[in-house]
Amino acid sequence: MTASKVFVGLSVACSTILWAGGCSDGVPQRALDSITPDGLSADIKTLSSDAFEGRGPSSLGEEKTIAFISERFEDLGIAPGNHGTFLQEVPLVSITADPSSLLRIRGRNGTQRFQYGDQYMAWTKRVVPEARIANSEMVFVGYGVVAPEYGWNDYDGIDVAGKTVVILVNDPGFATQDTALFNGNSMTYYGRWTYKYEEAARQGAAGALIVHETEPAAYPWEVVTGSWSGPQFGLVPADNNMSRVAIEGWLTVATARAVFAAANLDYDSLKTQAKDSGFEAVPMGLDATLALKNTIDRSISHNVLGVLRGTERADEYVVYMAHWDHLGRDQSLSGDQIYNGAEDNASGTAGLLQLAKAFASLETPPLRSLLFLAVTAEEQGLLGSSHYASNPVYPPEKTVAVINMDGLDLLGPMRDISVVGYGNSELDDYLADAAKIQGRVIRPDAEPEAGYYYRSDHFNFAKVGIPALYPDAGLDHVEHGEEWTSEQRDDYRANRYHKPADEFNPNWDLSGAVLDLRLFFSVGYRLASESTFPNWREGTEFRAKRDSMMAGAQ
Repeated sequence: MTASKVFVGLSVACSTILWAGGCSDGVPQRALDSITPDGLSADIKTLSSDAFEGRGPSSLGEEKTIAFISERFEDLGIAPGNHGTFLQEVPLVSITADPSSLLRIRGRNGTQRFQYGDQYMAWTKRVVPEARIANSEMVFVGYGVVAPEYGWNDYDGIDVAGKTVVILVNDPGFATQDTALFNGNSMTYYGRWTYKYEEAARQGAAGALIVHETEPAAYPWEVVTGSWSGPQFGLVPADNNMSRVAIEGWLTVATARAVFAAANLDYDSLKTQAKDSGFEAVPMGLDATLALKNTIDRSISHNVLGVLRGTERADEYVVYMAHWDHLGRDQSLSGDQIYNGAEDNASGTAGLLQLAKAFASLETPPLRSLLFLAVTAEEQGLLGSSHYASNPVYPPEKTVAVINMDGLDLLGPMRDISVVGYGNSELDDYLADAAKIQGRVIRPDAEPEAGYYYRSDHFNFAKVGIPALYPDAGLDHVEHGEEWTSEQRDDYRANRYHKPADEFNPNWDLSGAVLDLRLFFSVGYRLASESTFPNWREGTEFRAKRDSMMAGAQ
């Protein structure tokens, strides 16, 4: 018998979760047994097949995807979750920039021209036929952070209204590895590209260009080109997003070095200076010109909602969530044009269906209701979950918790399981109790510097106060250990993440994913079988919103 089989045997030897220091019969074995590698594999294979065309929002691939999920819910006996329908409309606008545009940067020594895709990426969130910056003065603003609680303001003493700011990726804590600065190696929201564009807009900038470096960004340049080329979706804004900067974008580090050199500035020296709270923004003596002609399309995408009604507390909901979308099809590519998104996130969507099947197999539903939520447009900026959080079908004060799945373990069984955002909420304790029954432990995210906590759909629920658990695959593989697992993850990020190569692999070992899904079932079953509401930890940024919400409900 292999170590994998031994470990799987251990996982099913006790079908319960740890309630109070021991093993009880709380979790029905029948439900756990219904979660199988074969069932998981079949759904991943279908959802990531070429027939689904990369599951792009508002495409033929979406039509096939939402129909497949809805039909699977219906076959399982899961009821429509939105007033008689499985679908929640999500109004979207897509903006596609002309990739022939050149970025021109002019200085005392002449004009440099940079190619879209190879040397820079740019887009606009403004819903306009053309967005431009013209002879816009360039200013290097370090990390582009205004964080009073850290005594940090990269815009202090500089007026960037109408100018183009050049920004470093991640935050000063990561750059210094100083645990007393921001969160040290763990990325804060100040390190996310979303924040940097938002802050540039608040400062009145016309353009915002982030310098890409693979280590602090946590992904290679190919992820930038794959994610920000083609249609860029957004929720339909009342002001057509005219409050955003006109041009948002990225520069390769090679482009940045050339730009800084043209300004007689040393990129590496200034990057070092930017680590210090006393850093002052640097006018570069350059100006930027870029005109983006846009194709604008408005459309309706959909979240998919299925619900299993509870018994005595049916008006309270435990939510399982995964995003069904990926990057669709890019007809400008030669060869394989389909971003199949097998791991990201056909695997999580298939996991959602397995959990729905497990709860549907119960002879008696738990006290609380279960909501199975497959959201759209995660890859475009967490748009489907943002729309649901702003337009909830079920009251937030009646929503007990959210468990998010964004990529499952496809490498086999692990001795541990990671929690992205570990320490934020009491849900960690629920997962730790369930993991102990499997002989496993929970651990903090192994890559906090990558900022994954801000990069998946649970974050929109956290922002409105709902406790959210975002478990990730473990790192300590039963047979191969941690180093091997890290190598596999690095290989995925470098060669398949957000690329057409993220395709179904029949050689995956899905036994680890099954173990994780059984953990998630146990956590959700416990939450759905009790009357308490778990909360955020004291001192976390989301605690006050939840406390206020629940006080108002009472």
